[in-house]
Amino acid sequence: MSSKLLTKEELPHGFEYPSDFTRFVEMEIFYLEPWFLLREDRLRTRYQGMKQRYPKRLLVPFARREDNDDVACWDLATGSVSMVHDFASPGWESRGDRGFPDFAAWLHSAIDDMLEFR
Repeated sequence: MSSKLLTKEELPHGFEYPSDFTRFVEMEIFYLEPWFLLREDRLRTRYQGMKQRYPKRLLVPFARREDNDDVACWDLATGSVSMVHDFASPGWESRGDRGFPDFAAWLHSAIDDMLEFR
Protein backbone atom coordinates (compact mmCIF):
# COMPACT_ATOMS: atom_id res chain seq x y z
CA MET A 1 0.00 0.00 0.00
CA SER A 2 2.82 2.41 0.80
CA SER A 3 3.83 2.93 -2.84
CA LYS A 4 0.23 3.79 -3.74
CA LEU A 5 0.10 6.67 -1.26
CA LEU A 6 2.45 9.43 -0.22
CA THR A 7 5.15 8.23 2.14
CA LYS A 8 5.66 9.63 5.63
CA GLU A 9 8.61 11.60 4.25
CA GLU A 10 6.45 13.12 1.49
CA LEU A 11 3.53 14.04 3.75
CA PRO A 12 3.40 17.26 5.75
CA HIS A 13 4.94 16.91 9.21
CA GLY A 14 2.47 15.41 11.67
CA PHE A 15 -0.10 14.25 9.09
CA GLU A 16 -1.07 10.60 8.93
CA TYR A 17 -3.68 9.08 6.67
CA PRO A 18 -6.88 8.31 8.62
CA SER A 19 -7.38 4.60 9.29
CA ASP A 20 -10.75 4.48 7.49
CA PHE A 21 -9.04 5.82 4.36
CA THR A 22 -6.13 3.35 4.51
CA ARG A 23 -8.61 0.53 5.00
CA PHE A 24 -10.46 1.67 1.87
CA VAL A 25 -7.18 1.70 -0.08
CA GLU A 26 -6.26 -1.75 1.24
CA MET A 27 -9.59 -3.03 -0.14
CA GLU A 28 -8.45 -1.64 -3.52
CA ILE A 29 -11.59 0.40 -4.08
CA PHE A 30 -10.21 3.18 -6.22
CA TYR A 31 -13.08 4.15 -8.50
CA LEU A 32 -16.49 5.50 -7.51
CA GLU A 33 -17.62 7.11 -10.76
CA PRO A 34 -17.27 10.07 -11.15
CA TRP A 35 -14.64 10.04 -8.37
CA PHE A 36 -11.37 8.15 -8.32
CA LEU A 37 -8.80 7.92 -5.57
CA LEU A 38 -5.46 9.43 -6.44
CA ARG A 39 -2.53 7.06 -6.12
CA GLU A 40 1.01 6.49 -7.24
CA ASP A 41 2.29 8.97 -9.86
CA ARG A 42 -1.07 10.72 -10.28
CA LEU A 43 -1.17 11.42 -6.55
CA ARG A 44 2.41 12.67 -6.41
CA THR A 45 1.95 14.90 -9.47
CA ARG A 46 -1.30 16.38 -8.12
CA TYR A 47 0.17 16.91 -4.64
CA GLN A 48 3.25 18.72 -5.94
CA GLY A 49 1.17 20.76 -8.39
CA MET A 50 -1.30 21.87 -5.73
CA LYS A 51 1.56 22.86 -3.42
CA GLN A 52 2.83 25.14 -6.18
CA ARG A 53 -0.59 26.49 -7.21
CA TYR A 54 -1.81 27.10 -3.63
CA PRO A 55 1.32 27.70 -1.52
CA LYS A 56 -0.67 29.25 1.35
CA ARG A 57 -2.81 26.13 1.76
CA LEU A 58 -1.84 22.91 3.56
CA LEU A 59 -3.63 20.34 1.41
CA VAL A 60 -3.20 16.60 0.93
CA PRO A 61 -5.26 15.50 -2.09
CA PHE A 62 -6.81 12.04 -2.14
CA ALA A 63 -9.54 11.96 -4.81
CA ARG A 64 -10.43 13.69 -8.04
CA ARG A 65 -13.73 14.05 -9.84
CA GLU A 66 -13.33 13.01 -13.48
CA ASP A 67 -15.92 15.36 -15.00
CA ASN A 68 -14.39 18.57 -13.62
CA ASP A 69 -11.32 19.77 -11.72
CA ASP A 70 -12.67 19.18 -8.21
CA VAL A 71 -10.21 17.51 -5.86
CA ALA A 72 -11.01 16.22 -2.38
CA CYS A 73 -8.20 17.09 0.04
CA TRP A 74 -7.41 16.89 3.69
CA ASP A 75 -7.10 20.51 4.73
CA LEU A 76 -4.56 20.63 7.52
CA ALA A 77 -5.58 24.18 8.47
CA THR A 78 -9.15 23.11 9.27
CA GLY A 79 -8.71 19.43 10.08
CA SER A 80 -11.48 18.55 7.64
CA VAL A 81 -11.93 17.49 4.02
CA SER A 82 -12.05 20.44 1.65
CA MET A 83 -13.16 20.48 -1.94
CA VAL A 84 -10.75 22.39 -4.16
CA HIS A 85 -11.44 23.41 -7.73
CA ASP A 86 -7.91 22.77 -8.93
CA PHE A 87 -6.34 25.17 -11.44
CA ALA A 88 -8.55 28.05 -10.27
CA SER A 89 -6.71 31.21 -9.34
CA PRO A 90 -5.50 31.28 -5.72
CA GLY A 91 -8.31 32.57 -3.55
CA TRP A 92 -10.97 31.21 -5.92
CA GLU A 93 -10.17 27.51 -5.56
CA SER A 94 -12.28 26.83 -2.48
CA ARG A 95 -15.56 24.99 -2.99
CA GLY A 96 -16.97 26.26 0.31
CA ASP A 97 -20.34 24.66 -0.32
CA ARG A 98 -18.81 21.17 -0.39
CA GLY A 99 -16.69 20.54 2.66
CA PHE A 100 -16.86 17.52 4.95
CA PRO A 101 -15.83 16.85 8.55
CA ASP A 102 -13.95 13.66 7.65
CA PHE A 103 -13.30 10.96 5.05
CA ALA A 104 -16.44 8.99 5.97
CA ALA A 105 -18.67 12.01 5.30
CA TRP A 106 -16.92 12.61 1.98
CA LEU A 107 -17.34 8.92 1.08
CA HIS A 108 -21.10 9.08 1.71
CA SER A 109 -21.30 12.06 -0.64
CA ALA A 110 -19.12 10.31 -3.26
CA ILE A 111 -21.45 7.30 -3.18
CA ASP A 112 -24.42 9.62 -3.69
CA ASP A 113 -22.58 11.18 -6.63
CA MET A 114 -21.92 7.71 -8.04
CA LEU A 115 -25.60 6.79 -7.85
CA GLU A 116 -26.59 10.03 -9.59
CA PHE A 117 -23.85 9.96 -12.24
CA ARG A 118 -24.88 8.27 -15.46
